[in-house]
Amino acid sequence: MPVKLEGSCHCGTVRFNVLSSTPVPYQLCVCSICRKVGGVGGSVNLGAHAKTLNITQGRRHIGVYKAILDRDTPHESVASSERNFCTRCSAMLWLYDENWPDLLHPFASAIDKPELEAPEEMVIVKLDSKPRYVRLPEGPKQTYEHYGPDSIEGWHKKHGKYVD
Repeated sequence: MPVKLEGSCHCGTVRFNVLSSTPVPYQLCVCSICRKVGGVGGSVNLGAHAKTLNITQGRRHIGVYKAILDRDTPHESVASSERNFCTRCSAMLWLYDENWPDLLHPFASAIDKPELEAPEEMVIVKLDSKPRYVRLPEGPKQTYEHYGPDSIEGWHKKHGKYVD
């Protein structure tokens, strides 16, 4: 059975839970969006089943940000993905994209319970947009200029971490 993830924002105004078959926080994205909305180092997203999202507190304090792609270029556009955050403390909660309606991507930083399993090796993606001052985490890692070969689900299945 999938793992029940319980999460909240920093100030505790928004609380939620969701079921996940892919609960290992193995992939750090260091793209400009993840760095600017998630903090200097980037963001780690998990996978979850969108239909199981249960907002238990603070629904009216959830804001949505749609990132600007290719900012300040002739190709500038608005992302289809929605980054949900607390309007009181600005903590990022989850990402949702209508192009993949069955999926939800909670930010690992928002998960309170259970304690997430540390991966043996991190996967770091979007190095092509990482400035030099951003340091990568210590320990074993695979790095990719764009994205790695595995989806979140594919990585979990390949490493025996997928939870049916």
